[in-house]
Amino acid sequence: MKKTFLLSSLLVTAFCTAGHAQSQDVISKNGYKLTVINQDPAFDKAEISKLEETFFVVYPKLEKEYNKKTLKDVTFLIDTAYGGVAETGGGVVKFSSKYMTKHPKDIDVVTHEVMHIVQGYGDGAGPGWLTEGIADYARNKYGVDNAGAHWALPEFKATQNYDNAYRVTARFLVWVEKNYKKDLVKTFDKQLRDHTFTDDNWKKETGKTVDELWKAYAANPAI
Repeated sequence: MKKTFLLSSLLVTAFCTAGHAQSQDVISKNGYKLTVINQDPAFDKAEISKLEETFFVVYPKLEKEYNKKTLKDVTFLIDTAYGGVAETGGGVVKFSSKYMTKHPKDIDVVTHEVMHIVQGYGDGAGPGWLTEGIADYARNKYGVDNAGAHWALPEFKATQNYDNAYRVTARFLVWVEKNYKKDLVKTFDKQLRDHTFTDDNWKKETGKTVDELWKAYAANPAI
């Protein structure tokens, strides 16, 4: 989801929000530290446990696959004022308590968001649509219960384009890996982190430009 890098302001908000009883839970496990700050006293404790469990299942896999230098200290903030779904920056994942309460099975929001921590591309690394597409690619591959949330990669439609981001881009990436270049996402992920990615890299890695790949995908989009 949308990323922000105002880490200090997030933490100040977490600890200084007036009128809200807050709780904090710190779990250290297998070399990782997860701090969960909950601003919503009505938020289901069982849901907090699911968020924590999903982190410790998914995050080590993402680290191993994509970035062994990723952060080992992560914070989850369950926010009562945030109007979106979730956003990530500086090792902090902010979840909307309203959204998660209404959609308790959408637990793999965690998978998408912590992939952003693993990505850690910084500013100017490449197109945002590709960053979000890779995060949903990771959710599709490593999610613990996408089916329970009725979340899946969408069927191809003629109105789509590769730069639609999120699931549309993720499905396209799955197709390109199947038909042209295995582990392309892993390659692009490293290039984005190293700030060596350009649009020319599509052709360097697959033999085709991204527009040519999309044209071939549109002609036969089965994955």
